[in-house]
Amino acid sequence: MNEQTPKQIVEELDKYIIGQKEAKRAVAIALRNRWRSRRLDGGMRDEVIPKNILMIGSTGVGKTEIARRLARLVEAPFIKVEATKFTEVGYVGRDVEAIVRDLAETAVRMVKQRKMAAVQEKAGELAEERILDVFVPEPKKSQNPLSRLFANEAATTAEETETAADGQPPKYQAGRDWCRKRLRSGELEKELIEIDIEDNGRPVVGMFAGSGLEGMGDNLQDMLGSLMPKKHRKRKVTVAAARKLFAQEEALKLVDMEAVADEAIQAAERSGIVFLDEIDKVAVRGGNSSGPDVSREGVQRDILPIVEGSTVMTKYGPLRTDHVLFIAAGAFHTAKPSDLIPELQGRFPIRVELKPLQKDDFKRILTEPQNALLKQYKALLATEGVTIEFKDDAIDRLAQMACDVNAQTENIGARRLHTLLEKLLEDLSFNAPDMAGQTVTIDAAYVEARLAEIAVNRDLSHFIL
Repeated sequence: MNEQTPKQIVEELDKYIIGQKEAKRAVAIALRNRWRSRRLDGGMRDEVIPKNILMIGSTGVGKTEIARRLARLVEAPFIKVEATKFTEVGYVGRDVEAIVRDLAETAVRMVKQRKMAAVQEKAGELAEERILDVFVPEPKKSQNPLSRLFANEAATTAEETETAADGQPPKYQAGRDWCRKRLRSGELEKELIEIDIEDNGRPVVGMFAGSGLEGMGDNLQDMLGSLMPKKHRKRKVTVAAARKLFAQEEALKLVDMEAVADEAIQAAERSGIVFLDEIDKVAVRGGNSSGPDVSREGVQRDILPIVEGSTVMTKYGPLRTDHVLFIAAGAFHTAKPSDLIPELQGRFPIRVELKPLQKDDFKRILTEPQNALLKQYKALLATEGVTIEFKDDAIDRLAQMACDVNAQTENIGARRLHTLLEKLLEDLSFNAPDMAGQTVTIDAAYVEARLAEIAVNRDLSHFIL
């Protein structure tokens, strides 16, 4: 667990997310409480459970980004799911236990990648030996048992009778040493070779998709995979590609998957974060459960035991959700948090409301974050040799247009900036390959010429922006 203080966590989040200080403080405190709970005595440690968070705010204000950046910050297993994708037991669709199975898969993938990175050096050495086996195959030994009995009478050459210290002919060892030098110097990187690799195809994938039987499908695939012999196939690739393929295979062989599964389950149980989006879409508005979405309250009842703390069987073993941090989010335009069933409301004691974005927020989003939109577009067009410069008045006009269009149509928050910039730079992006070496300055007049008519015409802006 990362030992950053709440202030440091908020500072890291500020690098990517503008505003929303209350939400940042809430997640920072929740994360620090996890760090504190790990330093308690055994009995008390189990009693302290995470305080789940309910984020309330319209789309595009930063709910998902806060949760995603938080998980990256502490390298915790993280999944984002939408409540609307699940149905209560008895309906066709995914059951809520798939959330926990997906979290386990994410944790296993993270731990496996870390373990494979730790053995990459050894795997690289083994991969090099396999490439050398292709260039200089090992001499075949005679399979005739009589050859040993009549070795003195067999007609053998001097080269076959002479052996090196390890029992191999000197010519074989010299060939490998010569190839090894060329391989390490990079002379053979583009050479085409035929290699034999394991075929990791999974023929059962998709058979159980959407049926609520994903766990059964995974177990069946594992069972068939352990019973059936591994298939191999021939491929013609460059030496550089072969090195990557061989290194990956050798790294997998060096990693103990049982230990990976055990560590991953522990990581998911103690550090896992589940971001449950669109929770307001399964709320029963005004206590009325009639209508086409009769399963919405059932989804809440099925989510409840997962959030409360239960044990779910995954293909890597049982996973307890008692200490998994759940962050739920929703716009709550038509429903209210009080429309959720009382038991579920009580499991999200921390409520934070994310503020709608204003003009100044849009200006900062365009320029300040490390992944700011203007920085992204500058970098993209720089690959074509085109330099673009945004004047302050252009940024100001873009921010104002985003506010105006959000007010006139649906308020989609910062995502409106994506549509505005794509439309603004459409011609430039199309012609960029023919403009290498040029510098384009974008000012308020440039923005007005390309976007003003669309922004003013409500019908056009509704469909285009």
